[in-house]
Amino acid sequence: MAETPADDTAREIVRLAVPAFLALVAEPLFLLVDSAIVGHLGVAELAGLGVASAVLATAASVFVFLAYGTTAVVARLLGAGDRRGAASAGMDGLWLALLLGAVAAVAAFALVEPVCRLLGASGAVLTHATAYLAVSAWGLPGMLVVLAVTGVLRGFQDTRTPLVVSVLGFTANALLNVWFVYGLGWGVAGSAWGTVLAQTSMAAVFVVALLRIARREGAPWGVHPAGVLRAAADGVPLIVRTAALRAILLVTVWVAAGLGPVPLAAHQVAFTVWSFLTFALDALAIAAQALTGKALGAGDAGAVRRATALMVRWGVRAGAVLGVAVVLASPVLPALFTPDPATRAALTAALVVVGLGQALSGYVFVLDGVLIGAGDGRWLAGAMVAVLVAYLPLVLAVRAAGPWLLGAGAPWALAALWAAFTGFLALRGLLLGRRARGDRWLVLGASR
Repeated sequence: MAETPADDTAREIVRLAVPAFLALVAEPLFLLVDSAIVGHLGVAELAGLGVASAVLATAASVFVFLAYGTTAVVARLLGAGDRRGAASAGMDGLWLALLLGAVAAVAAFALVEPVCRLLGASGAVLTHATAYLAVSAWGLPGMLVVLAVTGVLRGFQDTRTPLVVSVLGFTANALLNVWFVYGLGWGVAGSAWGTVLAQTSMAAVFVVALLRIARREGAPWGVHPAGVLRAAADGVPLIVRTAALRAILLVTVWVAAGLGPVPLAAHQVAFTVWSFLTFALDALAIAAQALTGKALGAGDAGAVRRATALMVRWGVRAGAVLGVAVVLASPVLPALFTPDPATRAALTAALVVVGLGQALSGYVFVLDGVLIGAGDGRWLAGAMVAVLVAYLPLVLAVRAAGPWLLGAGAPWALAALWAAFTGFLALRGLLLGRRARGDRWLVLGASR
């Protein structure tokens, strides 16, 4: 029986998505391990980790264009047959990551305590948050290098190398954290040091991998200011998009902090679980970025449409399966992260809402990946800002109703917050679906 284009598309998706899934699952396991280890130190420590993690995630993810942008650019050039140009674009992304990583680290050092206070941390929670953040700032350059080189490898249709490096990094992170926190008694700061060392080691391995690609394709290793500036300019729309997304996540943390230490601690774990599921579903989005960029570079709009339709179906189904698993596990999971009964009850309620929204998440992440792979950054930036504006009334209503919700119990308060957050996903899905049905983002050729 002859193979069809749909069979080829499915095979390519699986080839890219399976290693990407395993690699992406390893990434949030860094924070899951931190949460599990720190959670047994106390509620204040776990809440402090929640605040610090939100700040660090913002500092790193604002620059996620280093991965997304390089994937799209490299994949387009690869599809157009310009392998040397693809490798050169990857080197430009690496130098930009080193520059931005240094700037982000300096900013993090200078703003540790003010930012934590802005997110509502105080007392013991503030102490632990600043301790974790001050150490973790050292790892920001490595984090951004990992983003940039991962994007280059994905653009070259290689998701296996990031998988191997991620698994090794996660293993090192887990071992170092246990040793530093419990063996050496360093507390929250020990967890941060373990993660910094693991991430920096990963960055070194990724740099070696990229230099090998550049040598193989005949691309220069040195700094090219014009190329670095071009990479930075191309990333501006994705920075705006991601900044709006992080604003949504940060205001959600701020509202959780206003509900009190118990809801904040439970929200930290619930958000970590949501992030874990997000990265799992994002494997299809990674495949979407790589396949979309390559197909558009080769001038094949039909392949893009076929892959998009297939990945959307897979994303919704995978989200539904994961959602059911989370709902069923919601009474059991909290015991892995905290011994506190009140925090466990609030976390159980939040996880039920998290599970119910996973099918929607699968839809959203796939379409987001397709449009990123197409280089549709300007539209994505405007859409995310619009979603932010629409989300604020929802989440601020939860903040205003906080005393009444807490009167009914912390589980009700946190469930209401996560219901509002699911509303954000629904708004985002509506806009992405409408854009994907049109043709304006389907620009063919080596450059957009």
